[in-house]
Amino acid sequence: MKFTLSWLKDHLETTATAADVVAAMTMAGLEVEHVTDPATKLAAFTVAKIVEAVQHPNADRLRVCQVDTVDGMKEIVCGAPNARAGLTTIYAPIGAYVPGLGVTLVEKPVRGVVSNGMLCSASELEAASESDGIMELPDDLAVGTPAATALGLEAVIDFEVTPNRPDWLGVAGIARDLAAAGVGTLKDLSIAPVAGAFPCPITVKVDGEACPVFAGRLIKGVRNGPSPQWLQDRLLAIGLRPISALVDITNLVSYDRARPLHVYDAAKLSGTEISTRMGRHGQHGDEHLIALDGKTYELTPDMCAIADAAGERPIGLGGVMGGESTGCSDETTDVFVESAWFEPIRIAQTGRTTGINSDAQYRFARTVDTGSVVPGVELATKLILELCGGEPSEIVVAGEAPAAPTGFAFEPDYVEQLSGLAISPDRTRQILADLGFDIVLGSPWTVTPPTFRRDVAGKADLVEEVARIAGYGALPSTPLPEAPRAVGGILTPKQARARAARRALAAAGYAEALTWSFTNQKTATLFGGGAAELILANPIASELDCMRPSLLPNLIEAAGRNARQGFPDVALFEIGPTFHGDRPQDQRTVVAAILVPRAPRGWDKAKQDDVFTMKADLLALLEELGAPVDKLQTAQGSASSWWHPGRSARLQLGPKAVMAEFGELHPAVLKALDVSGPVYGFEITLEAIPEPKKKAIKSRAAFSPSPLMPLTRDFAFLVEKTKAAGDLQKAALGADKALITAARVFDVYEGPGVPEGFKSIALEIVVQPREATLTDADIEALSAKIVAAAEKAGGKLRS
Repeated sequence: MKFTLSWLKDHLETTATAADVVAAMTMAGLEVEHVTDPATKLAAFTVAKIVEAVQHPNADRLRVCQVDTVDGMKEIVCGAPNARAGLTTIYAPIGAYVPGLGVTLVEKPVRGVVSNGMLCSASELEAASESDGIMELPDDLAVGTPAATALGLEAVIDFEVTPNRPDWLGVAGIARDLAAAGVGTLKDLSIAPVAGAFPCPITVKVDGEACPVFAGRLIKGVRNGPSPQWLQDRLLAIGLRPISALVDITNLVSYDRARPLHVYDAAKLSGTEISTRMGRHGQHGDEHLIALDGKTYELTPDMCAIADAAGERPIGLGGVMGGESTGCSDETTDVFVESAWFEPIRIAQTGRTTGINSDAQYRFARTVDTGSVVPGVELATKLILELCGGEPSEIVVAGEAPAAPTGFAFEPDYVEQLSGLAISPDRTRQILADLGFDIVLGSPWTVTPPTFRRDVAGKADLVEEVARIAGYGALPSTPLPEAPRAVGGILTPKQARARAARRALAAAGYAEALTWSFTNQKTATLFGGGAAELILANPIASELDCMRPSLLPNLIEAAGRNARQGFPDVALFEIGPTFHGDRPQDQRTVVAAILVPRAPRGWDKAKQDDVFTMKADLLALLEELGAPVDKLQTAQGSASSWWHPGRSARLQLGPKAVMAEFGELHPAVLKALDVSGPVYGFEITLEAIPEPKKKAIKSRAAFSPSPLMPLTRDFAFLVEKTKAAGDLQKAALGADKALITAARVFDVYEGPGVPEGFKSIALEIVVQPREATLTDADIEALSAKIVAAAEKAGGKLRS
């Protein structure tokens, strides 16, 4: 919605500048998008007078002018044919940017004569589309007058109209709000009726479903033609093209009062009746309308049609656009002025179906004031008589407008209760009255919204009106009471672990991904989800219709997108929720990571990352999170179905206490997601990590490393082929916790020398003496403990 300051002042008595108006609009809740101020753009341009103009000595079509300017007398070379002594025009100094030419003036000779500026045409100032010479202004303009003032140019304010405020689609509605905000005094907006000189010979008939109320009158003897300059300037300022006086009047009323109108050439009407009905399609033959935009539209039973010839011929799309067959021209002498009210949803649907977004459709789709039907005819009549002459008939009205809003109870104290603003009842009453509300004082008050404010339906809406006019800047600044700080910090253990996991994985070279908490049902089913209760009723996209049961599918698809963009070697992680039901307890917080090793091709066969790399990163992360890593069991072959059955496992404290799963993703799952393998990954459920036990705070002794060197011993054990190496490793570590600091698997062998169904696992045991150097007997005793512990775990020392 656009308007100019002078237009606003037709309805608002104020001395406010454009900047003042914009500031007040912003504080009153009107979102200003842009202000076009010619005074700023043309600040360097001023009025000047040519004192002398002589022929250029070296050019037939140039003249050398002595010009009286705001900067004193200047010699300027000008090629305009109308450059002459005594002419008042516009002067641009050296350094000025000329918008119509897109150049900045510099001092340079023109055919040997230096021009100290420029005399401008209207097109060079973008005040006209084209011009034949420099501007010719009235002689009484003083030298130095700003160009914007001399040309009558003013600021144009453009702001966004929210759907609930259709009254802002008229300048009068904006003036009303600004007057309530104290910017000025609202002028009388009432419209005086124009008496009819004769009964209207045209009758109107309405179909209540198509159009609840329809009013109009005939005006005889009008003279159509170009609008007066003030009306053309007003429309041009807001981006509308002047057409003719009759059409321009309807556009003016639409923007001035948010009241769309239409004018028919009465001589082109068939019959003496205008009616509204639904469009006909199929039953009586398909209907078409050639509209004023020259396009042909098919009418459907959902559209409101305006018809003549006893309802047979469509002559317009009600509330959207008139028909070409009854349009006004310069030969028009008798007109019928229409002012109606159309159902907003129907008009919005018609606009979407036809693709028409006219000024009328835009306003009717947002609800036009139901009380403006007859006043709209009166205002249009007044303007037509003033600009085109003629004689009006009496007004005819068919149908009945929707009922006005009803009043409801309101306590003025509710303003402070809901908003926190301490506003007196008198000020509250004044604001509501200025906004057009009818108030009956009492206990409580009875407040009735005006017909142009159907968005107000309850007392909370009234509080919003009072608060925005009084100013949200008046809200008291009350700091919240200081909350005592928790001794252990403000993060919960789960939050602290999520933060630690994020830092640890980033330090390990993984990049964090943030993906949707949704996926499609087919993908969710691959990862154990897709239940009916997790399907979204209103998904943001058709392929995101299900809550995710795992973080892995979105990470895998992200890796696939990276690969298709030329970055196949990725390591990604994400921390977020997964959903396994529709209850709060079915949501879990998970840390997931994937590794997609794609080393560049080369002759050196460097070892790539694999499932053991993934396991090492997982164990390092669990240790960082405080999980009891030394007590974890590795359960191979019991991982979920989306893992490769022979290359995945679970880490658990027991069969029902699964903490993490890791391994290689199943090839069938990768194929369904269109991602090339192998892909390795893990998922940790943070809720499954036991909370650390609270310990009494003790002073820590200084770190004192053992003065003795550690020693290593290697053992090889025969175990069943299905035995996990981790079980043997864990048994060896527990043989003597005081001396053994590490047990590492450095070889796994199957082949000659090893019985069928068995494998050989080689362990390196790190022994750290503490008190004294170990003797041979001490080492032999320790070795016996290790062998015994391994045998208990199912291993036999290999000879």
